[in-house]
Amino acid sequence: MFSLAPPRVRDLEVFTRLPDRYREPRVTSWSRANRGGAAIDSFLEAPVFDDDGNLFVGDIPNGRIFRIAPSGEWDLVLQYDGEPNGMKFAAKGEIVIADYRNGLVRLDVARGTVSTFLGHRNSESFKGLNDLVFDSRGSLYFTDQGQTGLHDPTGRVYRLGADGRLDVLLANVPSPNGVALSADGRVLFVAVTRGNAVWRVPLMEDGGVSKVGQFFTSHGPSGPDGLAVDEANRLVVANPGLGVAWVLDAMAQPVEVLRSPAGTSLTNLAFGGADRRTAFFTESTSGSILCATLEHAGARLSRPSGEIAHG
Repeated sequence: MFSLAPPRVRDLEVFTRLPDRYREPRVTSWSRANRGGAAIDSFLEAPVFDDDGNLFVGDIPNGRIFRIAPSGEWDLVLQYDGEPNGMKFAAKGEIVIADYRNGLVRLDVARGTVSTFLGHRNSESFKGLNDLVFDSRGSLYFTDQGQTGLHDPTGRVYRLGADGRLDVLLANVPSPNGVALSADGRVLFVAVTRGNAVWRVPLMEDGGVSKVGQFFTSHGPSGPDGLAVDEANRLVVANPGLGVAWVLDAMAQPVEVLRSPAGTSLTNLAFGGADRRTAFFTESTSGSILCATLEHAGARLSRPSGEIAHG
């Protein structure tokens, strides 16, 4: 039943922050394009947990992948010539990265090496990949955001099948960002940052999409970013422009608002902890990991059961 009851509001807690030994503020081409030319030491994104409870995060402008132990200790896995925007485990010890500069790349965690997974489509470079998620069939959904927005609503959402087929599901999105699947895998949610919205994308049996609609509308200088779904099919939305995360019910009504105590750029989240009820958020302006225990555990993320064909 739809209710107009006000949402619960509370502050997130600081779990850990990027150690000073990894901080060296400087101006980069990325910061010129995305942070107004400010000197920055990091911009954290792409949180994902392994089976041992370690949290992996990416540092976009510096091409770094960090592993954070359950104790909060940081370890640099590798630094490479790329911009890691989103990450998901494809298999134990193997992460697929949505890299803004290089397309989809594969990280071998033990070796600390990356290789090209899918660098282009039909010889055309991507605009700039952002985030990704696997479904139960091994298909990989990912967003191609680039610098799109309301002035240029040409961002794309792709599906790469386990057989190697690459389909464009959406090609008219003003800044497609975070992406998540409903608990039953029948609906794809896409954060549309410059449109200050989350789109709901029904996935049809024939492989197409139909009746795509605007599920949630936000406000402020920067719209929804990272997304995650819990076992009750509630959608958690990181909103960097406001420094909050929305917990939305099935009617897109906010039932809880989580506020950042350290900066206003909540970029993404992942569920972790012993019972997977703790949501961990990347706060990118302070280089912090924030957390909160939620009512329901995060929905289990799928991994492909076999090798994905690619080219």
